[in-house]
Amino acid sequence: MSATPPSNPASSSSSQEASSQPEKPSTEKPTLTLPEPPKEGDTINLDVGGEGVKLDHLGPLVVNENGTMSRISNWTEMSEIERQNTLRILGKRNQLRLKKLREAAEQNK
Repeated sequence: MSATPPSNPASSSSSQEASSQPEKPSTEKPTLTLPEPPKEGDTINLDVGGEGVKLDHLGPLVVNENGTMSRISNWTEMSEIERQNTLRILGKRNQLRLKKLREAAEQNK
């Protein structure tokens, strides 16, 4: 013999309503904000071929062979001598790649 608990009409209807509605979180998530822009001391000015280039804490831009740009992911972990060597090599390589990309664009016109 199975025993069923006595049903209370008020409690059964409220439990059905609660299960049919999605639960709302009791606390709201905080609004995410962007980080502060770098302060004046966080940028480095570098003269490359007469044009000024500003570098920030993210490091220099790398011009890829297909014309896209990227950044050096471990720039913040590099020592000062590594950064100087990277800037020297990247400056030359970026100029060569940009020259090739411009020439290819001229030929396609």
